[in-house]
Amino acid sequence: MAGAYLIGIIVMAISFYVQWRLKSKFEEYSQVGLSNGMSGREIAEKMLRDSGIYDVRVVSVEGQLTDHYNPQDKTVNLSPDVFHGRSVSAAAVASHECGHAVQHATAYQWLKFRSQMVPFLSLSSSYMQWIILGGILLLQTTPIPLAIGVALFAATTLFSFITLPVEYDASNRALAWIQKNRVVNEREYIMAADALKWAARTYLVAAIGSLATLLYYVSILLGRRD
Repeated sequence: MAGAYLIGIIVMAISFYVQWRLKSKFEEYSQVGLSNGMSGREIAEKMLRDSGIYDVRVVSVEGQLTDHYNPQDKTVNLSPDVFHGRSVSAAAVASHECGHAVQHATAYQWLKFRSQMVPFLSLSSSYMQWIILGGILLLQTTPIPLAIGVALFAATTLFSFITLPVEYDASNRALAWIQKNRVVNEREYIMAADALKWAARTYLVAAIGSLATLLYYVSILLGRRD
């Protein structure tokens, strides 16, 4: 049990560090203006056109680091700093989100798989923690509720690992495009790649954290047999 707590603390510490580095990197690179002077919106629209995608809109959404691609209404949603920004950070984020749009347009298998899991996970997430809590309280009577909760949590863990190739691939598509089309110079490319590297690491740490939590719940379930 003590080992599980220690792993949890280590994962949490790493997560805080990665989040801090991500924020500091994006703040640093948001101060570096693009040599071509393009805004995030302009970069996103150009990448979509160059990829033969004309049915996806680029829109601005409130918040910070709220950028995402919505496959339901086919919109690339950019936060104000990215939508209007003309920095390396804006270029990296805008092209990354368009990478997801390209994945959608080309039926990228991992994105399809992840999208298929969303309805189930959206429903199960509302009850999962309550089922796990109830399962732990009833464990001495019956292991079934906790086993159900563990199975639901395993699905969320699987989802977090499926997210990894989706995010890394979107970044690779973005970096390849901005380099090929000379959207950035060599110095700006290195910065964009660095920013997206740290963004990807947040998903990696989240996946590892989810796996650690899953193993903790599994240890409680199996511990009943002792």
